[in-house]
This record gives sequence, structure tokens and C-alpha cells, in this order.
Amino acid sequence: MNSIERFLTIFLFTFLSIIVNAQSEFLIGDALPDAPMLSQRGNYGVGVQTLEFVNKNQPDILNIVDGKAPTYDRKITVETWYPAIIPDGTEEIEEYTQVLGRNGTEGRPVVPFTFKGRALRDAKALQESQKYPLIILSHGYVGSRFLFTYLAENLASKGYVVVSIDHTDSTYKDAANFTSTLVNRSLDQLFVLNEVDKLSQSNSSSFLSGLVDVSKTGLVGYSMGGYGGLNTCGAGYSDAAVGFYKSMTGGNTALDERTMASESYKKMMDSRIKAFVAMAPWGMTRGVWDAKGLSGLKVPTFFIAGSEDDISGYEKGIKAIYEGAKNSDRYLLTYINARHNVAPNPPTVETMQEGLNIDEYLRYADSVWDMRRINNVNQHFITAFMGIHLKGEDKMEYLDLEPNANTGNWKGFKPRTSVGMELLHETPSTQN
Repeated sequence: MNSIERFLTIFLFTFLSIIVNAQSEFLIGDALPDAPMLSQRGNYGVGVQTLEFVNKNQPDILNIVDGKAPTYDRKITVETWYPAIIPDGTEEIEEYTQVLGRNGTEGRPVVPFTFKGRALRDAKALQESQKYPLIILSHGYVGSRFLFTYLAENLASKGYVVVSIDHTDSTYKDAANFTSTLVNRSLDQLFVLNEVDKLSQSNSSSFLSGLVDVSKTGLVGYSMGGYGGLNTCGAGYSDAAVGFYKSMTGGNTALDERTMASESYKKMMDSRIKAFVAMAPWGMTRGVWDAKGLSGLKVPTFFIAGSEDDISGYEKGIKAIYEGAKNSDRYLLTYINARHNVAPNPPTVETMQEGLNIDEYLRYADSVWDMRRINNVNQHFITAFMGIHLKGEDKMEYLDLEPNANTGNWKGFKPRTSVGMELLHETPSTQN
């Protein structure tokens, strides 16, 4: 080998090594070169901890007999990301454990796999003069508290405490009859808000003590998380939804208490929730929502949807919810030609193994859009929306846009990257 060949060999090896190393350093949630401005990570270090809660004396929906439910203590696991102190020389990396497969009637073997994110397990929380707003994440059926790590880490790095729920009976590991999800989704969200409120008090021994301002809470719900979130934020279930549920449970009345006709429901409206992001919310095509129920949604809401959503529906589903929520200051971001998966992390290599059920891949993928791109755009718009409503930040210029992204004039998007989306906005029709 002559000197020129040797030089070229060394150069090629070095070049390929740089490419491989660069690829290995890109983690879920990182900003792609074409990511919009507000998707960039914030200035805070990020810690992560797991918390276990118990909601006592809850109706045991899975063991209803003759329409009556016994009570049980409902266990809820949550993952919490927060602004943290990262010691010098310490790598801000966490390895999360997710699973392939799912429990339940569609049973496929539950096999753990891991993926990395940018947070430090059990890092010391960064206490500042002002407390951080709270954001609660609520996954779909089925799902996991690790479904949106790209969003949780990103928001925590911008000065939020982010709590993501594992909804019991609704995760890949413990998927059970759908009736439990219908009843418990909204109740879990409110319960977790109350538990975080307790832990944030000055007399608490939790790391959250003095850290969280729950009077400034945002809720993000995907699919069934969006279904529950709508109800949490004031949209009462329809009579058709109640009838559907009763037909599945022999007449159980648990859902009656979450309709517009219920006085107890009206009293449960929580003023601490100041903003709601509804990602592909489920239920409209099944009659869960009607005009009366949707009129109760008064919390500012940012809807996110795929125009070809085949789970929640689009024109008669998510867009119909957006149009019917006339008393909310609301937005609808649509990914043109995307289906239902407008919220999750992107697929990892474990989901692409030969011989796996394609659903393992389609939990995280879209057949048109790059999920990393969707993740970055979600980070951008949710940062603007939550910043406006939870922190009073001046970010309206990122939402006050022409509806059609293809004009190329969307604020915060790099040249030639504002394409393939639509953003609609409607103000409340009433102010009551």
C-alpha cells in the first residue's frame, strides 16, 4: 500500500468513525437539523425519579357483579422529571426500560428493552426563588409512562416539573378490560395532581417539597389520555357514552358521575389546570361527546391530530371535537396524511426485529411522517403553548400563524421546513 492509499484508508476510516459516533450520540428527543426553534432543549439540568401512589377505596371496575363494583386500593406509578443539579463530570444520561408485547386478550410475550434519554436518575432538585409549574402526561390504551420521554425531558429542561402516569389496567404490562380505562382515566389524572400537590407542600419530606406550583398545571393527554383529559377539563360524557359503558358492565353507574347532568361533576372542575394539550383524543366517533358536553371545556386547549387518524377519526373525530369545544380558546395542529401516532417516542431498533408483530413497530411509527420530526414539532408548539399559559411568556408569535404551513412563513421554522401541516385557531364564543 503506497502513501496515498494509506492516507485515503485512514481518512475513510476516520470519516466513518465520526458518522457512527455522531449517530450513536443522537438520542430520543434530540433536535434534528430541521427542528423548529422552540424544540431546542432548555438551560436546566434534568433529574428523574419514580414515585408510587395508592388511591384508596376506588371502585374495582374489573370485578363488577350485577352492576355493582367492590372497592380496592388502586396503585399508580408515575415518572417525574424536574430541573436538577448535574454534578460536574457526571453524564446526564438515563436508561429507560420499556417492553415489547402486551398483556391481555391480545397477549404477546412481554419482553423488556431499554433506550437512553437525557436525564440523571435521582439527581438533586434545583430549588429556585420561584416554584416550577406542573405538567401531567397521560398515555393511551395501551401505553406507558415512558411513551413521551422526548417531551418530558424537554419540558423539564425549560423549568417545569413533569409527571407521567402509568395508568393501571392500561399499560403494555397490565392491559385489562377497557371498562377500567373508561372510568379511571380522568380520575387518575386528578388523583395524581392532588398527590403532587401534597408532596410539594413545605412540610413534605419529598424531593418535590417547595419545588412545584400546582396552581399552574398543564395536562397533556394522548388518545385515551386525551379522552380522560377532556373530561378532567370540563367536557362531560354524553348519555350515549353512559349507555355504552352500562351495556358493558351490567348497569354500573360510575360514568354517570362524570356527565354534565351531575352536580358532583360540576363541583369537581379544577381551577389549577390552566392549559390542556389533547393529542389525538378518542371518543367522538363513538358518541362519547356531544355539543352539551363539549361546551363545558373552557380550559385553553391545543389539539394535535393526523389527518388520516384511523383510531380516533379526524373530520368526524378530533376536528369535530375542536369545532364543538366552542367555549375554549383552542388550536388544532394537523399533520397532513399522518395517522394516530402523533404523540409517542420514535421506534427503536428493538421494534424492528424480524418476526415481530407489526404492531410493535406501529406503536411508535407513522407510515408517512418521521416520528423524530413530529417529536420536534410537538416540542416546539407545546413549549410555546405551555409557556404562554403557565409562565406568562411572550410566545404568541409562534402560534399566531397562517393556517397553511406550506406558505413557508411559520415563525420559528427554518427555510423550506414549514410544510405539510395546518394550524387552526378559534376563540371562545362565550366568556362565562
